[in-house]
Amino acid sequence: MGRPLISHSIMYALDSKLVDRVFVTTDDEQIANISKDDGADVIPRPTHLAGDTATTESAISHAIEWWQSREMNPSIIVLLQATSPLRPASSLDKALVKFQTEAFDSLLSISPTHRFFWKVDGLEARAQYDFKNRPRRQDMTEADIRYVENGSVYIFSMDHFKRTGNRLGGKIGYTVFPEEFSPEIDTSSDFTLLEEIAKNLNR
Repeated sequence: MGRPLISHSIMYALDSKLVDRVFVTTDDEQIANISKDDGADVIPRPTHLAGDTATTESAISHAIEWWQSREMNPSIIVLLQATSPLRPASSLDKALVKFQTEAFDSLLSISPTHRFFWKVDGLEARAQYDFKNRPRRQDMTEADIRYVENGSVYIFSMDHFKRTGNRLGGKIGYTVFPEEFSPEIDTSSDFTLLEEIAKNLNR
């Protein structure tokens, strides 16, 4: 995709007309330098909050403490996960307007999926759809479609997070990204796949 992974999220945030400041929380010096060069402020994250066992919520809590120690109290927080870099242009402002207009406590980006879901119960597989009347993709109605949390955008109020300690909860809104924007990066093969998707989207 031509730029460091973190840069895509920073540029997406900076393109917003409604975002006041952009912060990157990291314990990595190289990521910190790239972030500063791209126009973001850096929150130095403690090492114990940066390992594989650390949660995103713990990093958010640390960021809030860091802001408040500097007398910064944002009323709305936007979380952009660098591992979900594919986002439609101008979609952040649309999501923020929806969040504020509808007075949500939190909001997330989701994408439709046309896959058929199953659960396993011991040795049995149980369909989460009517396989006797399997719909063709082109015949699916709104009621047939399921959505996945794509990890790209989370919006929540400071008050909500302080009450719950979670990015989601209360009155939860959503913004829908097309299905091609749903892949996340968890493995090196995911990274290769997203590069190809990004090339196609740019065309």
